[in-house]
Amino acid sequence: MPPTGPSWVPLFHEKEERGHPPRARHVAAATTQVKILVPGHQPMVALLGQQDAFLKLIEAAFASDILVRGNEITITGPAREAEQLARLFEELLALLEKGHQLSDSSVGQTIELIKGNDGDEVGSIRPSEVLGDTLLTARGTSVAPKTIGQKRFVDAMRSSTVTFAIGPAGTGKTYLAVATAVRALQDREVSRLILTRPAVEAGERLGFLPGTLYEKIDPYMRPLYDALFEMTGGDSLARLMEKGTVEVAPLAFMRGRTLNDAFIILDEAQNTTPEQMKMFLTRLGFGSKAVVNGDATQVDLPNGQSSGLRVVEEILTDIDGLAFVHLGGKDVVRHEIVQHIVEAYSRFGQQQLGVDG
Repeated sequence: MPPTGPSWVPLFHEKEERGHPPRARHVAAATTQVKILVPGHQPMVALLGQQDAFLKLIEAAFASDILVRGNEITITGPAREAEQLARLFEELLALLEKGHQLSDSSVGQTIELIKGNDGDEVGSIRPSEVLGDTLLTARGTSVAPKTIGQKRFVDAMRSSTVTFAIGPAGTGKTYLAVATAVRALQDREVSRLILTRPAVEAGERLGFLPGTLYEKIDPYMRPLYDALFEMTGGDSLARLMEKGTVEVAPLAFMRGRTLNDAFIILDEAQNTTPEQMKMFLTRLGFGSKAVVNGDATQVDLPNGQSSGLRVVEEILTDIDGLAFVHLGGKDVVRHEIVQHIVEAYSRFGQQQLGVDG
């Protein structure tokens, strides 16, 4: 019987360091050799890819030599990198054991997680636990966190009554919140989903737009519709909305309501005033969960109004059931250039604060 469970390690590491002669050949000074024996029940093509496509990605990301013979992988290189590569293959095998089909994307993300995070961050959350945490299978595609920050966000949503996710565009705040909400609905943990966001331009400009009220607010709600459509499909979404199981509405429509047995998502929360934020949070009823998403650096409120998202963490301290998750440039999962843009703006903002201070 093959080993089972999320934490098994099907590897046998044989280090042959300087001063300890290897069995077959001498290893260059200051290098380490690690041998990995892949379990016989796991086909090498699943691990290395068709025509070694995954292996080529790995070789391009590391300087160490990787030799594959049968079901044995030998890594020769600097000690630290050899250990990283051994851990990389461990994590890829753990993903395969969980039934995850490897792809260029998942292999690349595992490489980034192994190389880009050191110390306690990697030790506390393994890449296989991140990428293998499937929230939902939507239209044939698995939805799962792709970074350690996203994994912490998902875990917080599961364990907390109210979760705040604060971070830049592209970090998956809305996408993962909607996936978690749809999964909760499927598992009958809640009986309805409510998605809301402030219509910042409500008022004079909204009045000049043509059409009914719902046609006027539709552009503000479109990102939420798009995420729901991707998770449920057009026909299913239409039925759910017709029955009232799924509701998408501007924040102003939440006033005066008590929302029981619901999963409620407030998106673009940086565009709420402190009063609106309080109003939203006090709508929460029995059996409900809320997720509040926003980017505190992208406030569009007029006339210098304060953002409710910027002050809420100072107000809501030491309250059980509340969680704050901060996402950053490393959690951006759009085009790589977006991550660089986000990080550049963050550095610029910090420099400006230093100048102003």
